[in-house]
Amino acid sequence: MTSPARVSDRAFDAVTFDSSVMKTYGRFPLALERGQGSRVWDTDGREYLDFVAGIATCTLGHGHPVMVEAVTQQIQKLHHVSNLYYIPEQGELAHWLTQHSCADKAFFCNSGAEANEAAIKLARKYAHVKRDIEFPIILTANASFHGRTLATVTATGQPKYQKNFNPLVPGFHYVPYNDFAALQAAVAELDGDRPQVAAILLEPLQGEGGVNPGDREYFQQVRQLCDDTGILLILDEVQVGVGRTGKLWGYENLGIEPDIFSSAKGLGGGIPIGAMLCKAHCDVFEPGDHASTFGGNPFVCGVALAVCQALMRERLLENVQARGEELRAGLAAIAQAYPQLFSGARGWGLINGLVLQPDASVKSIDIVKAAMEQGLLVVPAGPSVVRLVPPLVVTADEVQTALARLKQAIQDVVD
Repeated sequence: MTSPARVSDRAFDAVTFDSSVMKTYGRFPLALERGQGSRVWDTDGREYLDFVAGIATCTLGHGHPVMVEAVTQQIQKLHHVSNLYYIPEQGELAHWLTQHSCADKAFFCNSGAEANEAAIKLARKYAHVKRDIEFPIILTANASFHGRTLATVTATGQPKYQKNFNPLVPGFHYVPYNDFAALQAAVAELDGDRPQVAAILLEPLQGEGGVNPGDREYFQQVRQLCDDTGILLILDEVQVGVGRTGKLWGYENLGIEPDIFSSAKGLGGGIPIGAMLCKAHCDVFEPGDHASTFGGNPFVCGVALAVCQALMRERLLENVQARGEELRAGLAAIAQAYPQLFSGARGWGLINGLVLQPDASVKSIDIVKAAMEQGLLVVPAGPSVVRLVPPLVVTADEVQTALARLKQAIQDVVD
C-alpha cells in the first residue's frame, strides 16, 4: 500500500482548493510552499523577497534555526495540556514579557483579535467593579483595526469591516486619530451626567489604517487625560509590538505607558499566539472570568519565548532601526521620482508605507500586483498605501533589492 502524497509532492490546483475552502480572503494567484530568511518560493519554484512576512508576523523570517530547534524540542517534550494545571513554559514567557515591558501580568490566547477581546472584557469589568460604571463605553479611533470578532470588529473604526454584521456590540464610540481636541470633547460629552468612558483603545501606529504613526504629543495628552479621569488606556500592539518599530513595544516611541496592551503576530514568529498584558492596578480578572483552551499551551509559549530571546540576543532591534532608515530613505526617493503618484513615505522601524496621492491614477493593489511580477511581495494598507513589513532579520542588500524591484514595478504600472 502506497503512502499518501505530501502536499509538496502534488501540483497545486487552485480550483480544488477553492472547492473546499471558504472564500473569506481575496487571494493573489500565488501558492507558497517554502521559505528561508526573507525569501520564499512558490510551488513553481520561483523565488520572492518577502516584505509581507505574514503581515508583520514572521519576526525571525522563515526557517530560522532558533525556531526550528524550539519547535522540535517542545513538540517532543509536551505540546498541550489544559490550563487546569500550571504550565512552566507559560510562566517563563509571562515573566519575560513583564520583565521587558511596563506590564505586571499576562493572559495568553491565540490571536490579536482574542487579545483585544480580553482587553475589552478586562476594561469593562474594571469599569463595573472599580468605577461603578453601569454601561461602560470604550473610545476607539477612526481608521483603526482591532480584529474580526464581533466585539473587535465593532471596535474597529472602519465601516467596511462591519457591513452586514449588525447588530454590532454596544459600548463603542469613535473619534479621529491624533486629534486630542476631538477626543477630549467626546469624553466631556459622554461623561457629562455621569462617568461612562471606561477606556480608550488606540494603536500606537495604525497599520491597516494606512501605516499612520501616532503623534507623540497626542498620546501624552491622552495619557494625562486618563490619569486625571481614571479612564484606562489600552494600546493595540498586535502589529507594531515585539520589535517591529525598532523598539520592543510601539508605546516606547510615544514616551508613555499604557494600562493594558495586546500582542500577537510577531510574538510567536508565525506560531499562533496572542497575549493581553496589564498593570497590577487593573488586574481584576478572577478564575472563570476569561479562558482559552489553547491559550498559553507549552508548545506556543516555548516557541514564543525562544523568539523573544533571539530578538534580544541577536540585537535585532538595531537591525530594525538601521534597515528601517534605509527603507524609508529609498521609499522617499521613489516618491520624489514619481511626484504625480506619491506624496511620501512614513512609518517606524520595519513597518513602512509608500503613500499615494489622493488623485493618483493607480491604487495600492495595482502596485502590489506589479511588485509580485518583479519577485517582491508587499501588501496594501488600504487603497492608498503600499505597506512593507519584512522580517526583522532582513539584510541591507535585501532592502536595496526590494527597493529596486519596487521601483521597476512602479515603472511598469506607469507605462
